[in-house]
Amino acid sequence: MSKAIIKTEKGDMTVDFYAADAPNTVANFIKLAKEGFYNGVTFHRVIPDFVVQAGCPNSKEGATGMPGTGGPGYKIDCELTGENQFHDRGVLSMAHAGRNTGGSQFFICHSRNNTAHLDRNHTCFGKVVENVDLVDNISQGDRILSIEIIED
Repeated sequence: MSKAIIKTEKGDMTVDFYAADAPNTVANFIKLAKEGFYNGVTFHRVIPDFVVQAGCPNSKEGATGMPGTGGPGYKIDCELTGENQFHDRGVLSMAHAGRNTGGSQFFICHSRNNTAHLDRNHTCFGKVVENVDLVDNISQGDRILSIEIIED
């Protein structure tokens, strides 16, 4: 199973991917991470007891677009039928502007308290398995330094 280490200004989070449940979403995230797409993006949306969101290229230093509106230049389909499609604490899920419009933006859930309505509407594709407490410390504007992919 592939893993990722999301390196942030606040510390590193290790993620296990849901490759069996969301293979295309996982492959897309890994591709973008390996290309360095996420290096320098900020957590442009932070809602306490809900989610922290990142992955917008418009949040990089020097970008001219509005943070939260950018993507990789293409869209991917949602994958909503797998077993792990529940938005629990530490779960990574694809942000989108409607079904099948995701690309690079993703969010990490703070808890299960306010996320049940996202189940089977947004694709869950991984979960933070080490240092999940960092999610609570992330503030709007904190940067992702890089994302390291560890292949089996």
